[in-house]
Amino acid sequence: MLVVAALGGNALLQRGEPLTAQVQRDNVKVAARALAEIVRAGHQLVITHGNGPQVGLLALQEEAYNPAESFPLDVLGAQTAGMIGYLIEQELENALQHSCPVVSVLTQVVVDAKDPAFAKPTKFIGPVYSHEEALQRAEQAGWHIAADGDKWRRVVASPKPLDIPDLQVIRLLVDKNVVVVCNGGGGIPVVRYADNSLLGIEAVIDKDASSALLAKQLGADALLLLTDVDAVYQGFGTPEARPLRELTVAESYALNLPAGSMGPKINAACSFTESGGFSGIGRLSDALALLSGQAGTHIVAERR
Repeated sequence: MLVVAALGGNALLQRGEPLTAQVQRDNVKVAARALAEIVRAGHQLVITHGNGPQVGLLALQEEAYNPAESFPLDVLGAQTAGMIGYLIEQELENALQHSCPVVSVLTQVVVDAKDPAFAKPTKFIGPVYSHEEALQRAEQAGWHIAADGDKWRRVVASPKPLDIPDLQVIRLLVDKNVVVVCNGGGGIPVVRYADNSLLGIEAVIDKDASSALLAKQLGADALLLLTDVDAVYQGFGTPEARPLRELTVAESYALNLPAGSMGPKINAACSFTESGGFSGIGRLSDALALLSGQAGTHIVAERR
């Protein structure tokens, strides 16, 4: 079975943890052990991951160094994809005791320069702030900000992923039974011009939407959206909260979850399920059990 596993931000950083190299490596070691179980069970594996905190930190460092010469978000996305891919590649190789090859691929993803998302930024990047500090930073740097739980963060444009130009390379590697780490941070956002040339654009693509597109274009059998909660919940955060172990596509869309919570994962899971694949949302540590239908939330085309 060909499995695309999308790692949530918790694979690298738990909320409130310092964004140091060692903290991220320690978290990746945990993720690698869970992912190695999928490979040992005989499945082919493609791994994607987010980069919100990392790209936000780089942007802050750039601004502190010289705001007039700051790198655009597509370049910062490429830098963070390289760093995170390196950590995942190395720790997964260690977890598998180098029994199979693992490689990281910087991945370009085509978006539309006229996507409405550029007029309404929604994608969280960077650390969390109090409302007062977020407002101050927004005024100083011209940021857009939004509430993330009881904190506030910077938000940037998150256009819809349309195509993956590097798919041919990824497919060649998968055909050779290589574990591929790709689509880092949702992929490096680029636009395609009339002469077929590509050029980066300032944005951050939603990792889950990009992972669903990758899974569809690869013809994967399963898409696992791995996070820090064990399932999708009805009434999450309330005394009446209950896990939803199986949802049809229609039921999933009817939940109308906000963009800052499970919304993007539900939309990505539905998109892949509608193409004929198996989608699951659940805890990273339950990855193999999620794949076998024994944990998490499963998105199905219709009730069995």
